[in-house]
Amino acid sequence: MSSIIWINAQDVVAQQIFQGICVRPLWQGEDGAKAMVVEIAPGAQWEGIDSHDAVPEEIFVVSGTFNDGTRNYPSGSFIHHPVGSSHIPQSSTGCTLFLFYPAVCA
Repeated sequence: MSSIIWINAQDVVAQQIFQGICVRPLWQGEDGAKAMVVEIAPGAQWEGIDSHDAVPEEIFVVSGTFNDGTRNYPSGSFIHHPVGSSHIPQSSTGCTLFLFYPAVCA
């Protein structure tokens, strides 16, 4: 029987990956699946292009407005980036995202 894992995102130390973009890793499974919270400060932009070559990316906009380089997604939006897609994460207003990467298929 597997155990339930519980964590409060505010208890996880934010790791800055780019200027104004921080990640709070929440969970990672043995199969490569993982969940995290990403915080993008107002005006911050991902350095380069975020490509999804091996696994898709699922995004839920918790607060603020997220922009993928093409369009704005307000709070409450769900975005699925399939394998082979790419985008440039950014936000003019700032936002908080929940990201999920499913298990890597063999």
